Amino acid sequence: MDTDTDPDTAATSARPPTSLLMWLGYRAAEDRIALALDAAGFGDITRAQIRLLAGIDDDEGSRLTVLAERARIAKQTATALVDRLAAAGYVRRLPDPEDGRARLVRLTARGREIVPVARAEEERIDAEWQAHLGPETMARLRSALEDLRPLVDP
Repeated sequence: MDTDTDPDTAATSARPPTSLLMWLGYRAAEDRIALALDAAGFGDITRAQIRLLAGIDDDEGSRLTVLAERARIAKQTATALVDRLAAAGYVRRLPDPEDGRARLVRLTARGREIVPVARAEEERIDAEWQAHLGPETMARLRSALEDLRPLVDP
């Protein structure tokens, strides 16, 4: 059978991959969070820096190699981003108490001010998506994504 006229093949090829749909949702959320941070006076940080900041463990801080891995960037890129964040007063580097050769990246007081702004926007996004999808569909979406997490975020 000619696949150009096969309705099953045509319908399948017209559907975007699930991974693309997930990325579009992520991108839309990231856009909203960046705009909220800008409106709150944090317009001097880039999206790459926001992604790196999101990977810092709240209290203890994180090693640069961990941040690079979480942000899926090279260690050299992470170093440059942390340098700029430190210069802007969002993070500081401290000795790692478990390894004297390593350093931890921790949020400063200014860096911690970003967290509630981002979290509030995340809550608005969730509420908007739930209003659009309905509570049951939103709950199923969240459950499916939680079930998928061990596969995509081991």
